[in-house]
Amino acid sequence: MIQEISEQAVFDNSASGLPGRLNSFVPRRGLSNGHLQTIVGNFLPRPAFYLAGIADMVEVDAADGSRVLCHCHWQPEALRAGRLTLVLVHGLEGSSDSQYIQGIAMRAWAAGCNVIRMNMRNCGGSDALTPTLYHSGLSGDLGAVVSCYAERFSLERVALVGYSMGGNMVLKLAGEWGSRPLLSAVAAVCPAIDLASGSDALHEPLNRAYEWHFLRGLLARYTRKARLFPGIYEPRKGIGPVRSIREFDDKIVARYWDFRNADDYYYRAASARVVHRIEVPTLILCAQDDPFIRLLPETRGRLLANQHITFVETRHGGHCAYLSRDPGNEIHWAEAAVTRYLLAVTGQSNGS
Repeated sequence: MIQEISEQAVFDNSASGLPGRLNSFVPRRGLSNGHLQTIVGNFLPRPAFYLAGIADMVEVDAADGSRVLCHCHWQPEALRAGRLTLVLVHGLEGSSDSQYIQGIAMRAWAAGCNVIRMNMRNCGGSDALTPTLYHSGLSGDLGAVVSCYAERFSLERVALVGYSMGGNMVLKLAGEWGSRPLLSAVAAVCPAIDLASGSDALHEPLNRAYEWHFLRGLLARYTRKARLFPGIYEPRKGIGPVRSIREFDDKIVARYWDFRNADDYYYRAASARVVHRIEVPTLILCAQDDPFIRLLPETRGRLLANQHITFVETRHGGHCAYLSRDPGNEIHWAEAAVTRYLLAVTGQSNGS
């Protein structure tokens, strides 16, 4: 049964298959503003990341040798294949070391899961591993990572987790794959499902600080790529002024990925086109006060019409923050909600 869940509601067995009840999201006192949630969530210190892992490079495109960097955390070999494997995907200009990725990685590991922290192309200091840039529609890269490790370790169950831009990517792959025995579940936190509306929202006056933050990183990355691959990329000065994410996507992403323009990229890369084809249990968390994620009415309709999707929309939460009133590390509500959901719908509980 599909159910849209408000801030005052709770998860229950009929709506999401979760055992017992999981408290609804109530923001930390003083953090009921979406901008405050977003900013504090980005800078709030977390427990030190303690998981030992293996850095691995996975080829995602044999045509040009593109590889992505993954950090893998495996349960003991005798248990590995049968345990749920989470593949985690970060957001725009993030990496496998983003705090939210590390936070959910430790929760999933403690629950007995294998964990793969995937970097999108170029991210996590991996610019030299591919001659290409990266963009939100490269769901094939994620599919290549899943297939690589599934074959290598005979994995039985894989779940995908994505944040923001990574949320769009995991939902896009889930829609493209439909029902495959290996893919057991999906979760997306504040996913950029409608790319065009989100890009335009970033250019609104109240969001310009976020846009400039992203632009600085993207333009610095482009400069590095032009130095690494001068035969492919025009020097930065030849691109001209880039004053918005839409201009970056129009002048750079579209040009080097053979899209007609930014709108063509947004349309073809958006998971909004395929979410109706998702056929595995899927949790989508969105906040009404997210500063720059926007859902179009038709996309919302597709989400609510899909019986495999549990769509949870809270009044507060900001962008990928969800700082709750719960004590200690439980302040990170979305990470706890996603972990519990995935364990429940895949039948894994506390390492069993």
